[in-house]
Amino acid sequence: MTLTADAAPLPADHWPLASVLVVDDEPGMRSFLEKALAGRVGQVRVAAQADEADALVRRHRFDLVILDITLPGRSGIAWLKEQREQGQGFEAVLITAFADLDTAIEALRAGANDFILKPFRLTQMLNAVRHGLERASLRRENFLLRRTVSQRTPTADGLVGSSIAIRGLQAAIHRVSQVHSTVLLTGESGTGKELAALALHRHSARAGGPFVPVNCATLSPDLVEIELFGQAARATPGGRAGRDGLFVYAQGGTLFLDEIGDLPLALQATLLRALEERRIRPVGGEQEIPVDVRIIAATHRPLAQEVAAGRFRKDLYYRLQVVEINLPPLRSHKEDMAELVAHFIDTLAPQLGVPPIEVTGDELAFLGQYDWPGNVRELRNLIERSLILGALNVSALYPSLPRAPATGLGGGGAVAGVGVGGAPTDLHTLEKQHILAVLESVGGDKTQAARLLGISRRTLERRVAEWGLHAAD
Repeated sequence: MTLTADAAPLPADHWPLASVLVVDDEPGMRSFLEKALAGRVGQVRVAAQADEADALVRRHRFDLVILDITLPGRSGIAWLKEQREQGQGFEAVLITAFADLDTAIEALRAGANDFILKPFRLTQMLNAVRHGLERASLRRENFLLRRTVSQRTPTADGLVGSSIAIRGLQAAIHRVSQVHSTVLLTGESGTGKELAALALHRHSARAGGPFVPVNCATLSPDLVEIELFGQAARATPGGRAGRDGLFVYAQGGTLFLDEIGDLPLALQATLLRALEERRIRPVGGEQEIPVDVRIIAATHRPLAQEVAAGRFRKDLYYRLQVVEINLPPLRSHKEDMAELVAHFIDTLAPQLGVPPIEVTGDELAFLGQYDWPGNVRELRNLIERSLILGALNVSALYPSLPRAPATGLGGGGAVAGVGVGGAPTDLHTLEKQHILAVLESVGGDKTQAARLLGISRRTLERRVAEWGLHAAD
């Protein structure tokens, strides 16, 4: 065996979360690669033959395998082919001292990602390792993008507000983030469960790993098992290629299972086993894959009632409910309204490329009268719509908002519907001013104004007729 040293500095690549397996029957080569990678990756394991590699793969999850082709017993190519058929999606760098074109083609068909001839320079191997880990990272990102999973950027603690309810929630998140237990987030839709999950992840020791959110309610019932656990390759000519699932993409990080109450009953037993044993079996595969993932689940359903009705497994419910955090509805902490409105204006205006809008105290008071069945998400959507239109779009909530009482000032009193300084204090006045402003901005075009307002042209015409006004068609 000949190893070539490099005169040039070694690449400063460092992958603290990566795990690499070296499989080679030469002790010198195993030792050389183990020492070279020990300071660059989070974990390095070595094996002298295929059987040893089998045992390691069953116990650990690897991002990349450096594999010698010539091994005692099974060859490296035969071993790699078996692993691919079992659903293992690690990157593979094959090395050999004896190779021809047919061997290289066979290695690529078996699932090799790179092919290196001995003797090689260390920089050559490190470059192959870097490319392999970059491919793995890019594959994960592309997979998540194809599924259109959003990762919003929240505030430092993920949730905005200074009310007693929000401060208590923030304290619970900080406390629970320090442990690795499974967490169940409960609360109505739109209360910010994904933001809470992301805050739990970012404050935890897993912050350097991926945060993979998935909405169980949007998964196809026919594909949900493949989405979560992956699929083994079919060992037939022209058979399907294997694919990793979300558990694999969340390796070393957090898997957020939103709307867990919508997960099919038949799959709940499989999920329970994965949570308890920290192992998954890809669909169509025979070999289990170890995973290191923290689970955060969320639901707007009362799972205890779902269990009683037979729609959710009791054992899975108790397994998820190790720590339960309930997120309060917006109507219970309306004192945070001003902070929330300011936060959404500050964050959404730059994203939309529009100037911020001003929201008066009277308008905030109106927002405080609404019950917000869609919670913080509904408020966010209102502010986004208002920014596009250039003013607070209270008509979007009409007729749900109640009419505010007129402000009496004593003596002659104020004109009904007009507050201090002439600011309107009833919803109808605000609505009229907003609609007329939109009509004026489009030259009286009712069709365009209705589209901007998010109402039908007939509704707009009825409003205008009630006010005894006329607008161009």
